[in-house]
Formats: sequence, structure tokens, C-alpha cells
Amino acid sequence: MNTILITIIALNLIVSFKGFGDLSFFRKYEFHIGSIRSGEQIRMFSSAFLHADLGHLFFNMFTLYMFAPVVINHLESFSFLTVYLGSLIFGSLLTLYFHKDDYSYRAIGASGAVTGVLYSAILLQPDMSLYLFFVPIPIPAYLFGIGYLLYSIYGMKAKNDNIGHTAHFGGAIGGFLITILKQPQMLTENTFMVILLAIPIVILFVMAKTGKL
Repeated sequence: MNTILITIIALNLIVSFKGFGDLSFFRKYEFHIGSIRSGEQIRMFSSAFLHADLGHLFFNMFTLYMFAPVVINHLESFSFLTVYLGSLIFGSLLTLYFHKDDYSYRAIGASGAVTGVLYSAILLQPDMSLYLFFVPIPIPAYLFGIGYLLYSIYGMKAKNDNIGHTAHFGGAIGGFLITILKQPQMLTENTFMVILLAIPIVILFVMAKTGKL
């Protein structure tokens, strides 16, 4: 396994387990709008290494473990780290933008960074297929990516669960943009797929601009 990937997973495990057993540590480093707006910007980074429970931690690390190799193989290790950290920051920034007036808003988890890696992998290898537990047939990766972001838009609008849909979406935007910056030839060599995967991103900002979110 790649050294950078091992390090990222290890950091998530160490920080998350520390948070499981130390509530004051958890509260100090979680994403909290009120605290961030009062100057504690470190939370925008540190919160991505905290998780709610073992299930939350396992799902994120398993997804990362499955899709990181695709990004590493296409872009190499340092660029993979750029995608991961860039997606993390994009996820936090978009969450801050959409929830800036909700001072009690809290969030944790690596989902934004992991979703960025997932979206990067789909962009780099759109012909791969995914097998989901509840669907007995393979699903083209690009269809899953588009569907996942459309569901995230629905979740952001409905606000009827505790999932950080905004961070997921911000992470996907980060993964999308950074991957294209790393491989700009995609714009001419795989134009249709780039446009297809950009559709949910455009929809999000149109809805935000028109006040429908």
C-alpha cells in the first residue's frame, strides 16, 4: 500500500479514536460554525479526521482504500495528497459558505476529502464499474458519481438528516477541479465525460444563485 495513503488512514484512526474517548478533544476540534467564525479556523481541517463512531470511520476509510489507488496510479502520490487535502478544504469552505449564519452547525468526518478522491477516480477512470451492496448488477462509475451528487443536492435542500451533504459536494468539486488541473488534456480528450460530471456542480450553483437551496 502507498505510504501517503497509509499515513492518511493512520491519522484518521489515531485522531478518531482519541475523539471517541475524549469529549473535550472532540468538541475542541470538530467543525463548528460559531467557533470558526470567532477565529478557530483549524477546525476546518481538524474536523476531517474526527468521526462519529466506528461505522462512520470504517465506511470512509474503506471507500478511500478502494478508490485512492486509481488516483495514485494515474496522478502519482503527491498529486493524490493534493486531491485529498484540496477536497478536504473545498468541502469545509463550501460548508462554511452555505451554513455561515447557522452558528450552531456542527460536522465531522473525512467524507469531503474521500468524496473528492472518489470523484477524481471516476473522472480518471470513468469506464470502471461499482458494485453496491443493495444493487446486484455493476453500475458505471460516472452514473454513480452524478447520482450521488444529485442526491447530495436533495439532502442539502431537504435538511432532514444528519449527513454532511455540503461537505460531500464541496469535496467532489475539489476533486473534479484539481484532477483537471493535473490533467488538462481531459478537456479535449474526454470532453463529454468532463461535461457530464460537471452537470450536478452547475445545478448546485444555479439553485444557490436562484435561492432554491
